[in-house]
Amino acid sequence: MDNVTDEFALAKRALAKDIVGEIVLSENSDKVIRKWRTIFKISQKKLANELGITSSVISDYESGRRKSPGIKMIKKCVEALLEIDASKGGNVIRSFAKSSAEQPLSSAIVDIKEFGSGVSLHDFCKKIDAELVTKNVSTDREIYGYTIVDSLKAITELSFAELVKLYGMTTQRALIFTKVGSGKTPMVAIKLTNLHPALVVFHGPETVDDVAKRIAEVENIPLAISRLENPEKIVERLKDL
Repeated sequence: MDNVTDEFALAKRALAKDIVGEIVLSENSDKVIRKWRTIFKISQKKLANELGITSSVISDYESGRRKSPGIKMIKKCVEALLEIDASKGGNVIRSFAKSSAEQPLSSAIVDIKEFGSGVSLHDFCKKIDAELVTKNVSTDREIYGYTIVDSLKAITELSFAELVKLYGMTTQRALIFTKVGSGKTPMVAIKLTNLHPALVVFHGPETVDDVAKRIAEVENIPLAISRLENPEKIVERLKDL
């Protein structure tokens, strides 16, 4: 086994252990199962086919209509998610391997948090008085965490590799940039990482640069402006999520 393959296998094994642990220990295992399937962008039908069961069984587990699966079934579900991702190139597995590297967080990161279950994009925006500025972009998604970034520090401090760390444990999160001018630079940086967040929020500008809007629309990333008076208010509003 070469080094690259070995590293991927180790990352896959570590992620499987983390996911299984989170599901087993959660009081709402149905929501956590749905969370991870959503993060991997795998349909109920696809997961069911991999497991050799009907999609209605997966639906029942995720809705709480069926008793939480035992540890054996949970392991099978997680392994199936990882196998499907690996068959498509392992992008999700690799992104977690990068984000879990033990390096100190940059001072450009104001706050970072993961959610145990999803928060609708609409409710998240409402929480921080954020208004969407993009058109024809899918908003049918859930937020599983957020990172608040000081955009001025990010521009001067973060390397390309460190930009990936903004995604924390999952790309299914909101990236909130404070002290934003036109918004062009953050959107170009996001495009370069090739890791798409579920939502981007700017705090600071009255309007957003047309190039930034165009990137968001082409990449299908909802883009919003928060009207709260200062970044501290955003942190405060998001504490109870």
